[in-house]
Amino acid sequence: MLAIRMQRVGRKGYAQYRIIVQEAQLSPKSGRVVANVGSYNPHSKETTVDKEKVTHYLGNGAQPSDSVIRILKAQGVKLPKWVMPDATEVKRATKNPEKLRKNQPKETPAEEPTEPEVETKPEATEASATEETDTTSADTTEEAPAEESTEK
Repeated sequence: MLAIRMQRVGRKGYAQYRIIVQEAQLSPKSGRVVANVGSYNPHSKETTVDKEKVTHYLGNGAQPSDSVIRILKAQGVKLPKWVMPDATEVKRATKNPEKLRKNQPKETPAEEPTEPEVETKPEATEASATEETDTTSADTTEEAPAEESTEK
């Protein structure tokens, strides 16, 4: 039985594919190809398909893969009735639509100015903390003799 599938070619990180007709039991990397019927570049979305060859092999019972079915539909090749596209092509519902950014409530401008004020406060507290330590050390020296005099 024949299969119409994609064979990966191209360098590492830049895949390109040939659309080939091959024995279904063989691996696409085996090199034993019956016919080369087109090519597909996923980066530029450029596709070339020999429609006459594809319809000839489909008419003789070649089974196209799911990705090839999608490409052939986009190119306008008429597929036989027995070709069944994958059932996963049905549009799926989003699992948690409330988590999407577009469904989040919009931020009010009043919230944004509060953040810089919080940042300026720690700087002010550091300066005031150094002043407090200076004054507390002076206060303790003044209080210490007063306490000693009351104890005598």
